[in-house]
Amino acid sequence: MTRLTSSLSRTARPRPGLTYREVGATRSPEDLPEGYHHLRYSTVVGHGRATFEAAGAAVTTWRTHRASGATVRSEAVRAEPGVHVEVSAGIGRVRLGVPCAVIWTAYEETRTGFAYGTLTGHPERGEESFVVDLAADGTVRFTVTAFSRPAVWYTRLAGPLVPVLQRAYARRLGRTLRRLVRV
Repeated sequence: MTRLTSSLSRTARPRPGLTYREVGATRSPEDLPEGYHHLRYSTVVGHGRATFEAAGAAVTTWRTHRASGATVRSEAVRAEPGVHVEVSAGIGRVRLGVPCAVIWTAYEETRTGFAYGTLTGHPERGEESFVVDLAADGTVRFTVTAFSRPAVWYTRLAGPLVPVLQRAYARRLGRTLRRLVRV
């Protein structure tokens, strides 16, 4: 079992095109790198093993992002280290696509999720993780952890609005995941 868990819970080697140095830092949310805006958002999405498994599958197959209104283009149907992903959001035909690469994954007994890091062309620099945990009491919790800073003029110009939008998107993902696992 340890070997299986080790093979499923991996960290990608830094790939060309990543726009930040602290690759994998979202694995330890309490020690996020300095010089970035930090986001830590967590919410309970349900209870029990079946809910945990459904939530983990929804997160790692991009279903949560898509059901939240984002468009996701990926090289794979499920998050795996090294997979390139483009997530875009917007209104109608006006969409902003942001390129990322999956940095690490966790497919464990009580923890499932992944993190992606920004690639060249992303308006921010940093990393964001999406993790589902199953507590000993059966509580299923979804957590978004991120560190980021502006990479282009318009995100620098937007200043304090960007972290507000990031937190709103994390909340939206949490609400969406809660709805998905209740169906």
